[in-house]
Formats: sequence, structure tokens, C-alpha cells
Amino acid sequence: MKHLFTLAVAFAALGASAQTPCVDGEAGGYPCENVDLIAHYPISDIGGGVNLSDNWGWTDPESGREFAIIGRSDGTSFMEITDANNAVYLGNLPTHTTAILWRDMKVFDHYAFIVSEAGDHGMQVFDLEQLLDVENPPVEFEETAHYDGFGSAHNIAICEESGFAYGVGTTTAAGGLHIVDINDPLNPVIAGTFSEDGYTHDAQVVIYTGPDQEHVGDEVAFACNEDELTLVDCTDKSDCQMLGKTTYPGNVYAHQGWLTEDHRYFILDDEIDENSGVAPFTRTHVFDVQDLENPTYVGFYEAETTSSDHNLYTLGDLVIAGNYRSGVRILHIDDAASASLSEVGYFDTAPFESGPGYTGVWNCYPYFESGVLVACDMFNGLFLLAPDYDAIAALNVEENTVVNPTFNLSPNPAAGNAEIRFDGFHTATPLQVRAVNLAGQVVWETEIAPALQPVTTIPLADWAAGMYTIQVETYGTQRLIKQP
Repeated sequence: MKHLFTLAVAFAALGASAQTPCVDGEAGGYPCENVDLIAHYPISDIGGGVNLSDNWGWTDPESGREFAIIGRSDGTSFMEITDANNAVYLGNLPTHTTAILWRDMKVFDHYAFIVSEAGDHGMQVFDLEQLLDVENPPVEFEETAHYDGFGSAHNIAICEESGFAYGVGTTTAAGGLHIVDINDPLNPVIAGTFSEDGYTHDAQVVIYTGPDQEHVGDEVAFACNEDELTLVDCTDKSDCQMLGKTTYPGNVYAHQGWLTEDHRYFILDDEIDENSGVAPFTRTHVFDVQDLENPTYVGFYEAETTSSDHNLYTLGDLVIAGNYRSGVRILHIDDAASASLSEVGYFDTAPFESGPGYTGVWNCYPYFESGVLVACDMFNGLFLLAPDYDAIAALNVEENTVVNPTFNLSPNPAAGNAEIRFDGFHTATPLQVRAVNLAGQVVWETEIAPALQPVTTIPLADWAAGMYTIQVETYGTQRLIKQP
């Protein structure tokens, strides 16, 4: 079965024009698959500072020119990438107060709205049309306007359909949603807050068009609130209402996520579960949000990498993820209803680092019509990448899946108990598990939900020595040898 894509835009073929194609798993010394390297810029070449953080993009609707917006410790950089092979660093907007690790931004109309965890930073407003006529770059920019209704903020979400910005993790509303009307971008005004569920780390806010007919047309925030996913109806900014919330097994820090394009599923990353030892491999979680008042956990996909994961975005039936020390990872949504995903491409910006931890790719912006992907590696600089979407679209799922949905038995052979460990996607739906002897008799059976019990003990004490077949519904069969 071939991958089917429902991309909102038709990407140009980038492979032929990329400076360094991905050949035999490498591009310019960086491990890769189906992603070419266009260019790499050290932090010192694009404004300096200690680290990069978030990034976003803007396309001028009249000319089609594309611009990357790059957060740095002490400011925001702007780069024209219309000709990605000859990108131009246009200049820097200094931080409103002090330098700090975090700087995040989103775009509405032709304005960028920039927040930071620096004290008293507020929200900077920058008119992006200034980028169309920069002479003798790079230049030092000034903010066009400023909003001081909050001091620091961890991040910002914008509902582009309505023209409202949502500061999250601010010094107001218990760290919840701080809603600002930006329809007049140069005169932003507070419109409301939501603090009922406490601190919000990140959010996506949309005019809902999903299957829950009761809420179609409502403005809904999908908020990652550290220990849960919380859905909030923000149609009336002065009276936001919590619709529903849910969590998931192994939760350590519900960090960030993004809706599928049909608004049926929400895909979320837990930033700390790998580093805390809860997740031995990188996990990507899936929630069913077809009923906004009763969101449910579907399960998780587990990769072969062990890196911590950070920001992810959906693009048609792809997930584009910035996973710190394993770089940019591209996943295909094979079947969201069972949390079945498979890796179809990657670009590792930090091959000298591995494992969980908080260095490497912070964010990657995948929404330029040209197909250029802009990735910020915190300490290794800016990467302009060219995913080969044609090659990805031609992949066969069965041939390409890096982690097949299967299970392992250990130890095998076993004298005492054995363990069954699930790999690949982990559904929260209970599956029938049986052990059958050579005579065809069922000697043990149970139900296991792989997302709830990734590792389960098989009690062998009363089994006779010999060979058994372990059968797991949809995951296949394996043989287990019981020793005397």
C-alpha cells in the first residue's frame, strides 16, 4: 500500500537544487534519509548569541517571497530564503529586555508576535513588510509595537482565522491562556484569560472544523498543560469554558502538539519522559478528539531513537518533529486510530550527540510552499533542509517502516518468568494475548493494552518445558522456549 498524502500545498521538487543531496545515508557529514541539506549557518552568521530556540515563517502574499523568523538568546533574526541556496540574513531585532534561552513567535497577517521568558519582555510586534526592502543587510531592526499586558511568556499561539493571540506560561492567569486581540496589530488589547486548569506550556488554537458537530465554528484551544491535554472553548474570550481533558500513562511533561488536518486527532510530545527513564525510546502520543468534551487516549508510537522530543507539526499525513539530539524526524501517520506511525525521513543535525537531553533541534518550520524546512539546532545553528516529498510519497509502508509493530520476548529461552515488550506503535485498545503449546492447547491468555503495559510479565512457573507460540492480536506470533 502506497503512502497517500493530503498536503494543502503542492511542494516543488527540491532534491535537484539542493547543495548537498542525501546519498547513502549522509549529506555533508550529517546522517539523513530522504532529506537533503541546502545550507547550514552557525549562530555567529545570523546574529550571534548563545543559542537558537523557536522559529517560524512568513510568505509575502503578493510576491511569494519567503522569510524565516529565528529566535536567538538575545534577539530575533530574519532571513530571506526565497532562493534557499543563496539565503540572505537581513538583520536582527534585539530582545526587549535581557538575553535568555527561550524566544518564541507566531505570525498574523504581515506581523510577527514575539515573546520570551525574559523578565518584563512582553510581546514584541514586528511589521514583516520591512523585510521586503532591506538595503545593505544585515541591519538592526526596531520593534513596531509592544504589548506589556504580561511580562514573561513561555510561548505564543495565534488563531489566524480570528486574529487573537494566546500567551501561554505568562506571569498572568496562573500561567494559563492570556488572550490578546491583535486584529489591529499595532494596538493589541487584552480580550480575556483562562486560568481554570493552571499552567499551559504550549497550545494550538483553531476555528474548529472537525467531526464534533456541536462545536464546528467554535474557537478551540488544544492546550498542553504539563500533565494533561486540555480543550478549551474560547469563542467568548471573556468567558472561556473548559470542554474536556485527558492524560496518558507514563506522563511526565505534556509539552506540545498539533492537530491532524481533519481535526480528528491531536498528536503530542512528552519532553521529559525519555530523560526521566519512563520511556526507553522516543515516544509520540496520539489522542482522539472527535468528541471535544470527551477526548480519549489512543496510544503511542515508539521510535528506535532514545532522544528527547520537543516540537512537532502535522503536514498532511506527515508529522514533522524536532527531536533534539536525533534532529528532524519525519513520520507518516499510517493509522491514527491505532497510533500507528512510521519513520519515513530524518536529518540529524547533531551526529556527535545521542540519547535523551536538551541540545539539538528545538523547532522546525515545515509550511513554506517551496518545501524548504527551516530547523533551529540550539547550539549548532540554522539548517535549511529539503525533504524529498516525492520519494517519501512513493515509499511502501511495509518496506520502509523502521520500527515494525511487533513484540519481543525476553529472556528466550526462559526458565522462570519471561517478559513481553511491545515495539513500534502501542495502541490503548486491549489486545488478546495467548500462549499455545505444540498440541494446540491454550495454556495462558490475557488482554494487554500495549500503550498501558509496554512491558508485561508472562508467568511460566507452571508451564511444562517445551516450545510455545505466543500470539498477540494484530502484532503477530513468536515462539517461546520454556526450559526445565
